[in-house]
Amino acid sequence: MIKVSEVTKKYPARLAVDNISFEVNRGEIVGFLGPNGAGKTTTMRMLAGYFPMNSGSIEVAGFDVRKDAREVRKRIGYLPESCPLYPEMRVDEYLRFRAELKGVKSSARKAKIAEVKEQCGLTDVGKRIIGQLSKGYRQRVGLADSLVHDPDLLILDEPTVGLDPIQIRQVRELIKQLAERHTILLSTHILQEVEAICERILIINEGKIVASDTEENLHRKLHACAVIEMEVAAEKAHAIGRVNALPGLDVRNSNALPDGWLRMEIEADSPEMRVDLFNLAVTEGWVLRELSEQEHSLEDTFVQITRNLGVTP
Repeated sequence: MIKVSEVTKKYPARLAVDNISFEVNRGEIVGFLGPNGAGKTTTMRMLAGYFPMNSGSIEVAGFDVRKDAREVRKRIGYLPESCPLYPEMRVDEYLRFRAELKGVKSSARKAKIAEVKEQCGLTDVGKRIIGQLSKGYRQRVGLADSLVHDPDLLILDEPTVGLDPIQIRQVRELIKQLAERHTILLSTHILQEVEAICERILIINEGKIVASDTEENLHRKLHACAVIEMEVAAEKAHAIGRVNALPGLDVRNSNALPDGWLRMEIEADSPEMRVDLFNLAVTEGWVLRELSEQEHSLEDTFVQITRNLGVTP
């Protein structure tokens, strides 16, 4: 669906995108992450045909963004971070205007507008003036606009920015529903959205793609060792010595707790070594209160990659 090959974008004062290449397959939901100023929005605007690139090529559904711009725009629904709506227009009026601009046939326009209004939860606000709607509803109007010409690809740049928690949840559920029919490239700072929605993650940092994989694989590559948390009723020095004596285990942190309990963070060659720790507790006669693998969040992985401690994409 998307093929980006050796694309570079330069501004007078800086290099925004530095020779990036990546692909998004039809039907995928891909999260596009990066720190502020990393090149996310510039890349998305080039994909949508709004920014020219200095070098390289971009194809959408087999069409070149530069040579076949009209065909590309037919196949893309783009929701920018700040959606440029017309606040004085009513929702129905605005969607009719946008549908006409996007080449939706007049015979199909009414039905298509009704369909996207239902999809986006706008059925009851068609007569409302856009400027009088809440931020959440204005985002819904922007989404409806991006869908009205039935594009193959949705490019969503920070679709939940500025929304309250309830609105965020509503938009997130809407994106999940849209994913059943569209390829989606989603940029967001809310990593829980990526964890909940996306099948694969692209990370851009300082204009370069630094990671491209599933969340699970990124965790595995970055965190080669498991960390096991163990809580036992045992004497500290003896317990640490016994754990460290086992091959592939190393106590990296420990804390004596009230009532004779000891909490240890243990680096292990694999999560399965919890079995060895359980057997040790049985052999030593320790009362065991906890034995679990420490989970790594997407935030941990993102921070590590963007601090240049990451993996080869």
